[in-house]
Amino acid sequence: MDSNGLADPYVKLHLLPGASKSNKLRTKTLRNTRNPVWNETLQYHGITEEDMQRKTLRISVCDEDKFGHNEFIGETRFSLKKLKANQRKNFNICLERVIPMKRAGTTGSARGMALYEEEQVERIGDIEERGKILVSLMYSTQQGGLIVGIIRCVHLAAMDANGYSDPFVKLWLKPDMGKKAKHKTQIKKKTLNPEFNEEFFYDIKHSDLAKKSLDISVWDYDIGKSNDYIGGCQLGISAKGERLKHWYECLKNKDKKIERWHQLQNENHVSSD
Repeated sequence: MDSNGLADPYVKLHLLPGASKSNKLRTKTLRNTRNPVWNETLQYHGITEEDMQRKTLRISVCDEDKFGHNEFIGETRFSLKKLKANQRKNFNICLERVIPMKRAGTTGSARGMALYEEEQVERIGDIEERGKILVSLMYSTQQGGLIVGIIRCVHLAAMDANGYSDPFVKLWLKPDMGKKAKHKTQIKKKTLNPEFNEEFFYDIKHSDLAKKSLDISVWDYDIGKSNDYIGGCQLGISAKGERLKHWYECLKNKDKKIERWHQLQNENHVSSD
């Protein structure tokens, strides 16, 4: 709170567990008030049924300081399992003031909140997510090949010092496709939620697709040095779960575009070239 007894509040949203910077949303800051009214809508893309069952939304209220030492006011959390699809639900919840764990050599509430958030990330580090990618598949009988759409990514892991990445996506249809097996998107600068909306064509017989796998990898472009691997996934005969299901839905439904979100994994199957 400021010396005038008022605050400059804003709200932060953070999905847990998840990468610390990439899935945070925040409202605008309102000045000199203790009774803020935002009337803002913040939206997360790429939320799956699995996310709804296992994720928690943390809502934090902070007081913005012009010198950058923002003060933590309070927070609340609730499980996404409490929500139902396409039904708006209102909550009237009291904020809790979480007492942060202090470490040696640190003082102040702003530093304490930073440590608190840092500890939350450490606690979920083993299952920290690399992000998600929205992919479309369609086998075109008219063109005689597979059309792969790279639509967008959300909640990518930050690879650069500025807290962002310069992402692009690579495709590799294998095995035995030669130089025609690889495609890549344009590079999107300084974003963790890039929109690509690009399509790529593979000239291949429908009967051969059942023997193929499609490697999808997301990279952070770096000038003058090797690109950083962010995450990837593999669709096709060797895949499992939703990734296998997506592939076979494409095979069964010719000339129908099928879109699915896929979780990126920290497993690199391709080079950064």
